[in-house]
Amino acid sequence: MKESVYKSYEELPLFLNAETVAKVLGVAPSTAYELMHEADFPTLKIGNRMVVPKEQFIAWVQRHTEGGIQ
Repeated sequence: MKESVYKSYEELPLFLNAETVAKVLGVAPSTAYELMHEADFPTLKIGNRMVVPKEQFIAWVQRHTEGGIQ
């Protein structure tokens, strides 16, 4: 698994693209892109562009982390 280049949520931009999601999660960009097509992932579509609002991404991570809100 790749290591995340980010050390805290404060370092993230307001909107994350697939490349940024991949860097945060430590996965390949193709994996992040697939994740962004999942129904429960908080993707915002603007024309052909897909981005993830930072706060919704953090909430998604917390929901999908053991011990998080279910």
